[in-house]
Amino acid sequence: MTYEFLKVAVEDGLARVTIDRPKANALNRQVVLEIGRCFTELRDAEAVRGVILTGAGEKFFVAGADIGGLAKFANERDSLGARADARLGQDTLAILENLGKPVVAAINGYCLGGGLELALACTLRTASSNAKLGLPEVTLGIIPGYGGTQRLARIAGAGVAREWILTGEPYSAEEAHRVGVVNRVFSPEELLPGTEKMMRTILSRAPIAVKFALEAIGRGLETDLADGQKLEADLFGILATTEDTREGMNAFLEKRPSKFVGK
Repeated sequence: MTYEFLKVAVEDGLARVTIDRPKANALNRQVVLEIGRCFTELRDAEAVRGVILTGAGEKFFVAGADIGGLAKFANERDSLGARADARLGQDTLAILENLGKPVVAAINGYCLGGGLELALACTLRTASSNAKLGLPEVTLGIIPGYGGTQRLARIAGAGVAREWILTGEPYSAEEAHRVGVVNRVFSPEELLPGTEKMMRTILSRAPIAVKFALEAIGRGLETDLADGQKLEADLFGILATTEDTREGMNAFLEKRPSKFVGK
C-alpha cells in the first residue's frame, strides 16, 4: 500500500495509519480518496484486525478541510460541486465506521472540522492532553458536511452537538472527554503507547465477538429498541456456534487464558 499523504505500518495484526500532509494535515480531495482506498484495503486484509489512525507530528491530527478548495465552491456558487464533495467525504468516512474492525483515532493536536468528523467516524477516540477539538464550520458560513452534525449528536447527545456546532469554538481534550466525545486522555508522550495498549486489549478478545459487537451497536443505533434487541439475540445465537465461544467458556471454567482463533 503506497500513498502520497498516508503512512501505513502493520505489526502483529495492528495497522497504524498516519496522515502526513504539510501543512496541518488538512483534508483535500486526494487525501480523502487515499483514506477511502487505504481503509478499503485494510478492511479486506485478513492479517489486519484493528487500526490506529493519527496525524504526523505533535501539533495536528487533522486541522480541517483544505479551505482553498471549499472557497472555490463558494466563489463559483457551485452548489452541486459542494454537495458532491460532501457526499464523497460522507461515503469515505462510512468505510471507517463500517469497517467491521475496531478503529481508534489517536488525536495528537488540533482536530478541527473535517478532522473531527474523521475522528467521529472511528470506533473510539483517544486524545493527547494538549489536543483541541471542534467543528468551526459556522465561522466560515457553512456547516459540517462529512457527517459531523449526525455523528456528534449520536455520540455526545444533541445538546453537546448544538453547542459545539453553533459556537464553532475549540474545546480541550478534558472537556471532550467529559462530554463523551473522547474515550481516554493521555499525556502527549503516552498517547500512542496508551492507545496501542488499549487496542492490544481489544485484539486479545474473540475476533468474531468483537465484530458482532460492533455490528450490534452500529446497526442498533439506526433502529428502535425492539429491533435492536432482536438483532442482538440473532448475533448472540450465531456466536454460540463458534469455536471461539466454546474456547472462551471452557478457558473460563478451566481457569486458563483463552486462545481464540477467529472461528
